[in-house]
Amino acid sequence: MRKQKSPLTIEPSILSGDFGHLGEEAKRVEEAGADALHIDIMDGHFVPNLTLGPRAVAAIRRSTALFLDVHLMIYNPFDYIERFVEAGANRITFHLEATEDVEETLNYIRRCNLEAGLAFCPDTSSSLIPKYLDKCDLLLLMTVEPGFGGQAFMPEVLEKISFVSDLCEKLSIGKGGKVYKEKEFPPFLIQVDGGINDKTAKECVAAGANVLVSGNYLFAAPNMKEAIAGLRLS
Repeated sequence: MRKQKSPLTIEPSILSGDFGHLGEEAKRVEEAGADALHIDIMDGHFVPNLTLGPRAVAAIRRSTALFLDVHLMIYNPFDYIERFVEAGANRITFHLEATEDVEETLNYIRRCNLEAGLAFCPDTSSSLIPKYLDKCDLLLLMTVEPGFGGQAFMPEVLEKISFVSDLCEKLSIGKGGKVYKEKEFPPFLIQVDGGINDKTAKECVAAGANVLVSGNYLFAAPNMKEAIAGLRLS
């Protein structure tokens, strides 16, 4: 097992919350001790589902001081960056598979003074990852096919998590693409999303993940605060 060099970040996914009470759900997540709130944006084209938009993100922003991690599962993400910046996002993550303008989109998000994340679907080759490590703040490795909550975890992605973790450490690349030379390596942000529970979280952390997105497991828990505390022990 890898030595965990930083605390885990726990992000409940509001996709599994009550859409009729987004503000209350955001407050519940904050009071439960989460580090951030994960917000999935789907366009019905890149993935076969429709969810929230900038106005909903703005409403959530008014309800919580939590870090808002906006995950775009939409085509042409560059065209929507400004709207989510104005809505109050703290990080915007988009899919490599959704645009040909990957570097331009990453750079634009950063110019807006937000963290920039890049997501990879389970079937996307790991060979495409090294090119972007120094150009983003976070890599999101989907552990289910994007588009729906409640799917079963795909264990084959664990190998990809290990690949990214090993590569970051070998190249001494940390958050923001900064190259470190210190003895103690500050880990790059490796996020996993899909089917994350108390069992699969341990497997992902052992492989090198340090940002856990969890939807159904946390929102269905009898006590979200205890469930989050449990994930921190992964």
